[in-house]
Amino acid sequence: MKFDPRDTAVVFIDPQVDVLSEKGKNWGAVGASVTENKTVENMLRIFKAAKSASFPVFISPHYFFPTDRSWLFNGPLETDEFATGTFSRSGPLSLDAFEGSGADWLDVFEPYINDGETIVVSPHKVFGPQTNDLVLQLRKRGVRRVVLGGMLANMCVESHLRDLLEQGFEVVVVSDATAGPRHPLWGDGYRAAMINYAFLAHGVVRTDDVVASMG
Repeated sequence: MKFDPRDTAVVFIDPQVDVLSEKGKNWGAVGASVTENKTVENMLRIFKAAKSASFPVFISPHYFFPTDRSWLFNGPLETDEFATGTFSRSGPLSLDAFEGSGADWLDVFEPYINDGETIVVSPHKVFGPQTNDLVLQLRKRGVRRVVLGGMLANMCVESHLRDLLEQGFEVVVVSDATAGPRHPLWGDGYRAAMINYAFLAHGVVRTDDVVASMG
């Protein structure tokens, strides 16, 4: 495996406080998986390797605005997100109270996301990139292969994987640069995702593999 920055990009989903920090609203559900996988540390290693080797980096964030609360129906996760204020922002054109909020980037990622080079696409609204401009931004830059990570493994990351595959991209998922929720009734989201990744992705790799392949 050897990645080429001319046609390969890193895509990170939801590198945000609410799903990656002890301060986040979802830490109770995802904290064990994030800690065991060293998700934050591994995402940081990939950020550093990608920037050092001039790989393009894309962020597909998750934001909810006050007007989204007028939706007439939601799935179980969306219902919980609205109830807890996960990824909540004051409005699409305002950054009031954004800094340090659950919707903000994890602080260790900020130098790499806010460097003027990383492409932050419009927010996805449910799980996948069908509701944002990620695919357009990738195609406009000639990307054909995606190195995928971020949160949550069995929802937004898997949904991005599925749509990118349908759009004709070659996708490898970094198994230790993601994490999933654990639910007493629904089960372990991370384990479920790993099974599906094996069936779907062009490769399921580890951070060590990615960093070595970018060198």
